Amino acid sequence: MPRPPETNPGARSPAAWLLATAAVTLAPHALHLPLWMSGLCALLLAWRTHLLVRIGAAPSRVLILALALAVAIGVRYEFGHFFGKDPGVALLAVLLCLKQFEVRSPRDVHSAVLLSFFLQLGLFLHDQTLLIAAFALAGALFATVTLLRLQDGEAPTRESLRSAGLMMAQAVPFLLALFLLFPRVPGPLWGLPADAFSGTTGLSDSMEPGSISELILSEAIAFRAEFTGAAPPREQRYWRGPVLTAFDGRSWRAVPTLSTATPPYTPFGPRYDYALTLEAHNRPWILALDFPGPGAAGARYATDLRLLADRPVRHRTRFALTAYPETPVGRFESPGALAIARQLPSDTNPRTVALARELAEGAPDDETILARVLDHMRELGLVYTLRPPLLGRHSADEFLFDTRRGFCEHFASAFVVLMRAAGVPSRVVTGYQGGEINPIDGSMVVRQSDAHAWAEVWLDGRGWVRVDPTALAAPSRIDAGLAAALPQGELLPLMMRPALSWLRAARHRWEAVSNAWNQWVLGYDTLRQHELMRRLGVAEPDWRTLSALLAASTGVLMLLLLAWAHARHRAADPLDRAWDAFCAKLARRGLPRLPWEGPMDYAGRVAAALPTRAGVVRTIAAAYARLRYGGNGPADPAATRALARSIQRFKPK
Repeated sequence: MPRPPETNPGARSPAAWLLATAAVTLAPHALHLPLWMSGLCALLLAWRTHLLVRIGAAPSRVLILALALAVAIGVRYEFGHFFGKDPGVALLAVLLCLKQFEVRSPRDVHSAVLLSFFLQLGLFLHDQTLLIAAFALAGALFATVTLLRLQDGEAPTRESLRSAGLMMAQAVPFLLALFLLFPRVPGPLWGLPADAFSGTTGLSDSMEPGSISELILSEAIAFRAEFTGAAPPREQRYWRGPVLTAFDGRSWRAVPTLSTATPPYTPFGPRYDYALTLEAHNRPWILALDFPGPGAAGARYATDLRLLADRPVRHRTRFALTAYPETPVGRFESPGALAIARQLPSDTNPRTVALARELAEGAPDDETILARVLDHMRELGLVYTLRPPLLGRHSADEFLFDTRRGFCEHFASAFVVLMRAAGVPSRVVTGYQGGEINPIDGSMVVRQSDAHAWAEVWLDGRGWVRVDPTALAAPSRIDAGLAAALPQGELLPLMMRPALSWLRAARHRWEAVSNAWNQWVLGYDTLRQHELMRRLGVAEPDWRTLSALLAASTGVLMLLLLAWAHARHRAADPLDRAWDAFCAKLARRGLPRLPWEGPMDYAGRVAAALPTRAGVVRTIAAAYARLRYGGNGPADPAATRALARSIQRFKPK
């Protein structure tokens, strides 16, 4: 049967703040929970709000238990298992909402607050952005207010908020000490579950019609680049990702490649130095600017000209890199690799194969074939669009001869099929092209919407040569970006629309702040910590030294905090101020109060030293002792003022 309603408004104050804490804590989790679970949490919190406002009867424990069991079954059905980040956080989120209906004692409030703190920490399993940190901080503030209201439900709300804010401010020095001195451990402190990186997005090691045009709709940041000096011109901003060589008639896939500690080419031409901050994508490729120079720390150079990290990029990672965009590459490619780059399935795209053979007939060399293929594709009147028609098994045939509408992957795929059918080694390269300079901090931002596919052909004496077939139909895609290349009237992604320039300006400011957060907070790794310690004079900042420094600094901070709290308490109490003034007068007379002396013991010692003032001294001490220790509440203000006047008139001579 339903439990009785809550009738004491003072008792409902912690419950109301606990409800607000749950709402603030769970709001950012809604972006990662299944839709039905987010809706269930919202309904449960709304139900609890109704009960608090209407002072209704709480649901029975049987109903709460039945709901919890149903949610557990739903989590098992949704995720297929209970163990892991996503099912664990989802289950705890609903349990926090159900716990709202069981708040009957201080112990219940404490349990729910601790669960809220845990879920605030769980936010950082999904993301570590500045906005997430702000949500976690707001949740912690509400949780602290809840605990304060549990102690005094009648205190004004403003006073509770002020006290909670002061308590959190007192923790800031300890937070800074822990942040700066806690020994960094490479990698996570514990093994993350298998689904820890299930939400990462980006390029894949395969491509088929439509795969990149879907990625284009995302405004998420893929990486940032900060150049030392001028950035390369836009037509040289090709950021290399997977190189796709195997083709089954519709899909392109990467093939295994070897890697070495040095690049398989000799750098040539202008050099660009930059720092690349790469977002997590759970893949090994670094998406470096063509073509990476030697000396990239934590990376290896693949024979297909990619730069590969030592392990999959599962966390935001910063690389110090160089690039030589004009370097000739692949001049001495192996015969086996060139043979793979000529292969085509024998039973696909017959019209494209026939066209390629026609274009190659009588050509003296591969460069002539390349020129003929480009001229023919230019004459076809191909249209660059975000919404191309669906293609079937003979994708190149349908694109070149029927629809003639496509995105970059259609252009690159059809071009490579033509070149291979003509006997010229070629391959598809995916990555990103372009990048936008943020006018606030000067960093170059490359988004998922900058994803691109182009081609490379191998020419005798020149090696691998980049060819971007998209430029045949939309040259402005390379020179000015996606928005300028799409046909007039085609619906653009939201942030690319000209009318929303004010929104893009606001985004620039926010992303500049986020970039600073990423570099100076999330980017404070072992190397930066050791560099800071050496600047401060710590020659060998190993974990033992850092632990000792951390213990010493937190100890000093604790003593300073206690001294500040004591001084603040004394300064805020008029009775103590008066007594301190009395003791100061006697100290100037050569009779300071010893730390262990109570008021009456001190008065006895002073009376013996100053017999002519003994009566006044004992009277003042007795009045102070009575006011300070004789009652159960604050000292009487009138008596305190009278004592202060007596002390003011007192002269120890």
